[in-house]
Amino acid sequence: MSMNRKLKSYLPIIIILAIILYSAAGIDYSEAGNMSFDMVKSVFSGLFQPDWGYIYDGSGEDLLSLLLLTIGIAFLGTVIATVLALPLTFISAHNLWKSNTIVSKIGKFICNVLRAFPELVYAIIFVKMVGPGPFAGVLAIGVHQIGMLGKLYTEEIEAMDEAPVESMTAVGANFWQTMFYARLPQLIPTFLSLALNHFEIAVRSAATLGLVGAGGIGAPMIFAIQARAWDKVGIILFGIIITVFLIDAVTGYLRKKLQ
Repeated sequence: MSMNRKLKSYLPIIIILAIILYSAAGIDYSEAGNMSFDMVKSVFSGLFQPDWGYIYDGSGEDLLSLLLLTIGIAFLGTVIATVLALPLTFISAHNLWKSNTIVSKIGKFICNVLRAFPELVYAIIFVKMVGPGPFAGVLAIGVHQIGMLGKLYTEEIEAMDEAPVESMTAVGANFWQTMFYARLPQLIPTFLSLALNHFEIAVRSAATLGLVGAGGIGAPMIFAIQARAWDKVGIILFGIIITVFLIDAVTGYLRKKLQ
C-alpha cells in the first residue's frame, strides 16, 4: 500500500519528465550545426553597440516615433476592450442571470472564443480586412482583450460581496439601482486595475504586431534582423525594454492608488 502511495506521489513528476523527453526528441537539431562562434560574436557585438543615431532623426520612422505609435496602438486597443468588455461581462456573470443560466453560458462562450486566438492571428486577419497599418493593430488588440477582460471582469462580479446588493434589494431597489449603487462602486477600482495591467501586456503585443504589417516598432525590427543590422536591432530592443519598464512603473503606481 505504501508503495502504491509512493508511486502516486511520483506519478506527476514521471509524466512531466516523459513530456519533456518526448518534446526534446521531436525537435530537429540538424540546423544547430550551422551556428558558428563568429556568427554569435557578430550578433552580440552588434546588440551591445546599438545605433544611437536611430533614436530620433525627425523622419517619423525613427525609434522614438515608432515607440510612441506602438504605445498609442496598445492604449487605444485597451480602451476599446475595456469599454466593450463591460456589456459582455454583464451577460456572462451567472449571479446576474440566476433565473436564466443559458445567458451567462453564452456570454462566457463568446469570451472564450475571443480570447482563444492571439493578437498576431487577429492582426493578420485585420490587415487583410482593413489594410496594413496601426488601425489593424488596434482592432487586433481590442478584440483579443475584450475576451480577456470580459473573463476577468466576470470572475470579479461572481466573486464580489453580495451583502450590499441584498440590502438594497430588501428595501425595494431594482436591478439597475443595485448595479450602479452597490456593484459598480465595488468593482470599478478592480476593473481599472485589470485594464492597466492589460495595457502593459498590450504594449508588448503591439511591439510584435508590426511583423505582419499592423503598425508599430515590429516592422523595422524584423527588417533589421533580416538585414543582419544588429546595431539597429540592439537599439530597438533597448527602446522596447525602457518603454516597458517605464509603463510598468507608472501603471504599478496607479494600481496601488486604486487599491
